[in-house]
Amino acid sequence: MSFDTIPSKASLQPKPFSAHVSDEDLKSFQTLLKHSRIGPKTYENLTADVKDFNHWGISRQWVADAKQHWETKYDWRKTEDRINSYPNFTVPIEDSGFDFQIHFVALFSKKPDAVPLALLHGWPGSFLEFLGTLDVLREKYKPEDLPFHVIVPSLPGYGYSNGPPLDKNFDTEGIARVVDKLMVGLGFGDGGYVAQGGDVGSFVSRVLGVNSEACMAVHLNLAIGIQQPDDVPMDALSKEEQEGLVRYNDFGNLGNAYAREHGTRPSTIGLVLSSSPVALLAWVGEKFLQWSDESPPLDEILDSVTLYWFTDSFPRAIYPYRQFFGPKPTFFHPDAQWYIKKPMGYSWHPKELAPVPKAWVAKSGNLVWYRGHTEGGHFAAMERPKYFVKDVEDFVKEVWPTVK
Repeated sequence: MSFDTIPSKASLQPKPFSAHVSDEDLKSFQTLLKHSRIGPKTYENLTADVKDFNHWGISRQWVADAKQHWETKYDWRKTEDRINSYPNFTVPIEDSGFDFQIHFVALFSKKPDAVPLALLHGWPGSFLEFLGTLDVLREKYKPEDLPFHVIVPSLPGYGYSNGPPLDKNFDTEGIARVVDKLMVGLGFGDGGYVAQGGDVGSFVSRVLGVNSEACMAVHLNLAIGIQQPDDVPMDALSKEEQEGLVRYNDFGNLGNAYAREHGTRPSTIGLVLSSSPVALLAWVGEKFLQWSDESPPLDEILDSVTLYWFTDSFPRAIYPYRQFFGPKPTFFHPDAQWYIKKPMGYSWHPKELAPVPKAWVAKSGNLVWYRGHTEGGHFAAMERPKYFVKDVEDFVKEVWPTVK
């Protein structure tokens, strides 16, 4: 079944793209990985509990086992085949005098009233987070009855997209401009589209909901930064929400130490983690393990780390953190400037980094749809793709008729 038919109203001319690392580069990487050393045993790395924000991070044993699997059993070619089983494209998009080459994966519908949907990833994720979602949709629908045009871009600086510029600052608002130009250029300007995001994608989605005329509704699964409103007492929250706040506080106290490094020393950490695949594995692997409800399969973690390595994503992708911890920090979600007046949806997961209660999120926008889950963590689409698809389907079904 073909999901690659670009809408007739598109003004952009995307070119088909195939993921492929040369045999030479793959062999070079495998040699480097083999000779990359693991640091010595320490009290901390022998006792570390990666699931606990208050503990020491990743364990040496996990890194050693993962490195051995990466060397001897992992198959990047298999991952490339999976990526290439979907329609992939690249397209030039100009922003503020800079030419981006934006990569995106798509499932284009042939249904006349299909709703355009932008699925926006974050860090340490990529478009790979949504492949399970695309699997669910591709199995459930044919091009003729798919209810969405699903667009999954690699944000600027991530994966197969280039940027950001080397000679000037670039920020979250800039990401939103590029995503908006992509969606409008694909022919979704007149009818509008829905933005969905977690992690960095949640900030981008919020900016789109405020700044873009074409973005008609926003669905989030992260609203970090929002604090307790004066008129929402703690006893008004459910038991599950109160338990989630313990996790939120733990993350705020110690769990976001990594983010301060990204935001205040992006040059240093970027150079360090670009020098060794094992260093990148430890830094990124820790986040997938710690931020998920159930730990993802090792191969899924290695997919993301390997993509980051071959595309030099890490140092190019952490620039948004400078806004979170710079001279004038903003997390967007709690800022009145970024209140979403358009229909907003929110999915709550107990093992999210910041399981912000529904009543708190409602202070940040026109919250018209909500679903609380009993399972799930930070990577909602990757961890539980069927539930993620259900949330998006139900949200769009409820709000789209109200904005058209």
